[in-house]
Amino acid sequence: MPDDVVPASRKLGRDDAIALAAKVSTVIAAKGKKVDTFEVAGGASDEAISAMLGPTGNLRSPTIRAGKTLLVGFNEEQFAAALLG
Repeated sequence: MPDDVVPASRKLGRDDAIALAAKVSTVIAAKGKKVDTFEVAGGASDEAISAMLGPTGNLRSPTIRAGKTLLVGFNEEQFAAALLG
């Protein structure tokens, strides 16, 4: 099992979102049909971090790192593009 797997019972907050964004160059955050893409290679903006968090302040799920891209929230088209190539 990869080192990055976190059980659903463990809630990840703002600091965790910042740490995850620091490991990638692009964050794709989906909320319903709305999809925002952020280039975060030089550090994630407050807007990018906020897009990664849900209304409770926890990291939205699912969250998947695919290479240098972090997918947050579910959008079928974005998942297919990032994961299937």
